[in-house]
Amino acid sequence: MFPTNRKPSRRQVLRSASAAVTLPFLESFGFRRFARAAAPAAPPKRMLFLGFGWGVTEESWFPDMNTPGADYQIPLGLKPLERHRSDFSVVQGLRNKFSVEGHAGSTWWLTGANPYGQPGQSFCNTISADQVAAKEFGMHTRFASLQFDHAESAGRSGHGPGLSLAWDASGKPIGGDKEPIQVFHRLFSKDSLPLEQRRAMIAQRKSVLDTVLENAHSLQRGLGNHDNKKLDEYFESIRDIETRLSKDEQWLERPRPAAPLAQPPSEMMGREEIRLMYDLMVAALQTDSTRVITYRQPVSALLTSIGQNVAPHDMSHYHGTRGEKLVCSQKRDSTQSMLLAGLLDKLKETREADGSRLFDNLVLAYGSNLRTGHDLTNCPTLIAGGGAGIKLGENIVVPQDTPLCNAWLTLLRGVGVNAQQHGDSTGVIDQMIA
Repeated sequence: MFPTNRKPSRRQVLRSASAAVTLPFLESFGFRRFARAAAPAAPPKRMLFLGFGWGVTEESWFPDMNTPGADYQIPLGLKPLERHRSDFSVVQGLRNKFSVEGHAGSTWWLTGANPYGQPGQSFCNTISADQVAAKEFGMHTRFASLQFDHAESAGRSGHGPGLSLAWDASGKPIGGDKEPIQVFHRLFSKDSLPLEQRRAMIAQRKSVLDTVLENAHSLQRGLGNHDNKKLDEYFESIRDIETRLSKDEQWLERPRPAAPLAQPPSEMMGREEIRLMYDLMVAALQTDSTRVITYRQPVSALLTSIGQNVAPHDMSHYHGTRGEKLVCSQKRDSTQSMLLAGLLDKLKETREADGSRLFDNLVLAYGSNLRTGHDLTNCPTLIAGGGAGIKLGENIVVPQDTPLCNAWLTLLRGVGVNAQQHGDSTGVIDQMIA
């Protein structure tokens, strides 16, 4: 660390570049418009996708569809977000038309895939929107993307099949860290193995991959079409591993950044778990460790942590009996909105090198593939952040059953990802663009 009694010299800054590369560009470390000759580089764009299962309380979460625009009355379920009203929009009318699984709140949320689209397969998926962004943004950061998850079973939280919200280019699930302490160690714990030993381990893994590829190519001759397709998927997975190993090698000599927050306690559950995961998201973006994050949130543990004893699946079927199920559903909505409001507070408080807020340079999507019960229409969708040029502060009502992937395509293009199509998209949503 530089002495506190004098400003670091340019030579010191350059000598420590490998250590500072993942830190925010702090003026006190010498990144102050050298000789006032040039403005700081524009902050990078980021994307956050936050998904929950079991939908929402439709009567009290959605604004009235008959009052589109900025003059809508904020509903009870979003009331804790009132102070951020001008900085988020609700988009209504979206749907993943191929999704037919009433217990899957996230499996196809970011992909829009047809689960039965491959002949002879009872389940398939495609790349998720976050991974489309990660292919472009990931080359600049230690982690191409980060996936946050939870420890309870996906079924308890109404998410459906998957290991996180993320799916790779082959439609295979990508695992996520399940506890705040795991995320903390991934981001900020120092490598304990000597550099040469880590180099040797990567070289060994590369050697093993080369042998595996050689054997697989020798198998390819004489296979039928179906087997060749399977082998092509296998080769794609190997290429992904090769890419990750190359990235690990690239970052070998660059130590992880200092943690801007304290190590979280272990075994956090429910409301506090979500709050800590949100804090870790801000820390990951603040240190430029990644620019793409997904979080598949817990619901069952959240209910327990706020004193609700209704089973989450029963809660989502409040329509028939209402009573305590309805009360539970509404308390879930308000708690989730309160936690989201706290995240938006932190994103606004965190400053970039050019003085802008972290909030100004990202886009955040919050929602679910399920509306309520088993209903898959009008997917709850909330968009925040100034990084994608999206209209904020509005109740945006689009034609019924507009592809949800049109929203993802709009966000991807808004942050500069030149995607031509995503999932079943038919184009961008002009009503969302400022």
